[in-house]
Amino acid sequence: MIDKIVPTLEAAVAGIPDGATVLVGGFGTAGMPFALIDALIAQGAGDLTIVSNNAGNADTGLAALLATGRVRKVICSFPRQHDSWVFDGLYRSGEIELEVVPQGNLAERIRAAGAGIGAFFTPTGYGTLLAEGKETRRIDGRDYVLEYPIHADVALIKAKTADRHGNLVYNKTARNFGPIMASAAKLSIAQVSEVVPLGALDPESVVTPGIFVSRVVVAHEETPPSW
Repeated sequence: MIDKIVPTLEAAVAGIPDGATVLVGGFGTAGMPFALIDALIAQGAGDLTIVSNNAGNADTGLAALLATGRVRKVICSFPRQHDSWVFDGLYRSGEIELEVVPQGNLAERIRAAGAGIGAFFTPTGYGTLLAEGKETRRIDGRDYVLEYPIHADVALIKAKTADRHGNLVYNKTARNFGPIMASAAKLSIAQVSEVVPLGALDPESVVTPGIFVSRVVVAHEETPPSW
């Protein structure tokens, strides 16, 4: 019997190793798996590479993980906001690496990993510092940069509802990076608000099929401050 439900947050993040590349869902605080991030902090893995849209907000969630000093590198599109003081301090003191990736490129690099695409050409970033050292090509009169997929060891994502097979339904735009991150990681862990019986989810409403999900944990959390 397939049952991907795990009983605790501790069990959900068990075995994440030092040095892992971890995809973290969310757009700002929308769709960010706060409970899973807190569990990863408690679990203790270090020397991590974090891939997310942002580099943390205020002192919770991803920012709290950065504050532990256990993140070696961040790959993201928006490292700085008005409340990104944790990342700002670490970066200015040379304690963390940063790779800035345009948001569309970030999404496509993650999606490409899940789709088995070896690399792709994009015009975004051509002629800028972001293209330094990368292969370029002119195609049909337009210049492009070669980008590679972002494969990950772990994905931490948040959904609204799951069944025991790991099929996921999201809460509106809180889905953001969740579906592509689930497909791009060796171990995909979903934090959900509820688990329903098999057959209760309309197949037409399932966004992430269970084949892309390794573990599901129910976690109820307080709504974090708006970013």
